[in-house]
Amino acid sequence: MRNPSMYEYRGGARPARRARPGRRRWTSLAASLLLATGALSGIHPPSAGAATTTAIVTVNARAGLATMPDTALGVNHAIWDQHLGSTETSDLLRAAGVQMMRYPGGSYADIYHWRDHTAPGGYVAPGTDFDTFMAAVRRVGAQPMIIANYGTGTAAEAAEWVRYANLTKRYGAKYWTVGNENYGNGHYGSAWEADDHPDKSATQYAKLVVEYADAMKAVDPTIKVGAVLTMPANWPDALTAGSDPGPWNQTVLSLAGPKIDFVDVHWYPGGSAAESLARTGHISDAMYLLRQQLNRYAGANAARIGISFTELNVDAGRNTQPGALFLADAYSGLLENGAFTVHWWNVHNGIGTVSTVAGQTDFGDFGMLSSGGCTSDGTVCEPPLNTPFAPYHGLSMMNIFARAGDQFIRAGTDQPLVTAHAVRRGNGELAVLLVNKDPDNAYPVTIDYAGFTPSTAAPTVYTHTSGATSIAAGQTGTATSRVLPPYSLTTLVVRPAGAVAGQPGAPGQPTVSGVTDRRATISWPAAAAGSSPIAKYEVYRQNGAIGEQLGETTGTTFTVGNLNPGSRYTVNVLTRDTAGRVSWASPPLTFATGSPAASTCGVRFSNSTDWGNGYIGAVDIVNNGAGPINGWTLTWTWPTTWQQVSGGWSANWEQVGNAVRVTNNNDSRQIAGGGGSTSIGFVGAYSGPNVLPTAFTLNGTLCTTL
Repeated sequence: MRNPSMYEYRGGARPARRARPGRRRWTSLAASLLLATGALSGIHPPSAGAATTTAIVTVNARAGLATMPDTALGVNHAIWDQHLGSTETSDLLRAAGVQMMRYPGGSYADIYHWRDHTAPGGYVAPGTDFDTFMAAVRRVGAQPMIIANYGTGTAAEAAEWVRYANLTKRYGAKYWTVGNENYGNGHYGSAWEADDHPDKSATQYAKLVVEYADAMKAVDPTIKVGAVLTMPANWPDALTAGSDPGPWNQTVLSLAGPKIDFVDVHWYPGGSAAESLARTGHISDAMYLLRQQLNRYAGANAARIGISFTELNVDAGRNTQPGALFLADAYSGLLENGAFTVHWWNVHNGIGTVSTVAGQTDFGDFGMLSSGGCTSDGTVCEPPLNTPFAPYHGLSMMNIFARAGDQFIRAGTDQPLVTAHAVRRGNGELAVLLVNKDPDNAYPVTIDYAGFTPSTAAPTVYTHTSGATSIAAGQTGTATSRVLPPYSLTTLVVRPAGAVAGQPGAPGQPTVSGVTDRRATISWPAAAAGSSPIAKYEVYRQNGAIGEQLGETTGTTFTVGNLNPGSRYTVNVLTRDTAGRVSWASPPLTFATGSPAASTCGVRFSNSTDWGNGYIGAVDIVNNGAGPINGWTLTWTWPTTWQQVSGGWSANWEQVGNAVRVTNNNDSRQIAGGGGSTSIGFVGAYSGPNVLPTAFTLNGTLCTTL
């Protein structure tokens, strides 16, 4: 058999091809601007040293997030893996709680022809045909995610696959993606994905997605068809090529949005172990930007479009504890923000570059199970076939932590090397997942609960530490304090102090209307009463893991005032009955306030020539007042800590933290009244999702954003 490490590139897992080609553009385009304007000091996250203080963890049961779906925990299977259909492999995946399995394997999907089970230019192992895969899916008790061949296939071929799967064999395969990483076909300069179409544009891909969706749904209208998007702030996000009307995501959604049911995204954060573990902090903003793109470009009823993440992995520590920590942290973050499935790349992949990570041998293998192979010179061999690597235990911990139907609730910490996630279960229990990302130090943690009173009984505790070959379980300690071992995953299952029977139902999905710079009206479907009549509804804002009650009402509509302009809000509604029982939180509602409808000043903020981690920013300041402005100060606040002004012109630029202050120079000092304006510019930089500001103040006056 051919060593899988020789063809992992075709499998969609080679990290080198995911480096941002746009970085070279940054060097040539922006460096000269920085030399001309002078680079400003950047923002750097604080470095965490030894764990000398206790980390405070806050778990807020009133701050509801997404519900854990029955498709959540996924993995990739590939046709070069001869063990794809083995009973041993399936049993291991079943034991880890796998709920969805993707086929036929990353970039191989765009060269794979299902009828004759061939992949010209690639390797196909024996015993990996579609029926064998589906037998494995059924043995695991999972659902399939199937990639239709876009690169070298046709819509008719995909439709026949649907016919065979769901009409002939009655497999009930629901989820079908059109292609894999098709933005990597050379359209943006880097080419790893097969694409035989003369036109390799995002526009052509979108048009053919429509053709594929129509042909496939003509065979089985019940299936869901997905299109490939790219992760915000990851290449080639924000880049426009050829004659496309915009970047990849905008173009695909604008043309194919009404025809698709979900979008499919991959994420390889790259960098060192510490860097990749820190980048899970980007998830909330990335998901927010994805949902914004869907709402803006995908047409009516865009909320129906789901988000899947079907490839995740890291560069450093793939088989050791960094991989396990990243898996659990990233899966939790994506699922609590509304992804319906998250998949690790890969089940088996093969030995790569061998290294030592935190004292453990890392085989550089993208698989979560050992392939049992050796390096080409035979000096280093993996453990026996199907030996679980650390990410397998991370996935198993996810299966312990969150079950289908559990509601994620907001949890947070005050330490950058400790992250927390939590779910609320139907029986009243809370499960809390704690991740210690410090490879050297144990962290003592104190856990505070809001909207929940834990039992004084010892919680059930599950722990996985660096180098461990299984998850340890026991009933120890208290629900409010714990010491987290270095590089560890810990799940606490905490029982409530009292009975939860008879509580009212949660309100339905809230909606928002009448949003201004200061106010918004929130409405929700009425809840079902429990053992006692409903007394009122309470509206809470999520402020990190700290909740803030915005108000209460006996009706199903509430208008919130005193909001901050240009700010993002996530709220939940809870039901309280006449006996004082409180429901689960409603599903979350996220909205953003705007700017004043009228003001004596206006600001137009735009970004152009984006190269993937920076852009040219332009700011137009308009004087709507009658008299001239003689000297001005413009301020705004970046929504995230990884955005900055690297240099600017036509004004004096300063940034402290994430606050930007711009003052006039001699040339821009005067702005005529009655609509006079001045234009200034800067080089913007970002190292995570680039959420743009929407609130600007000129000489202390809040401006209208144009």
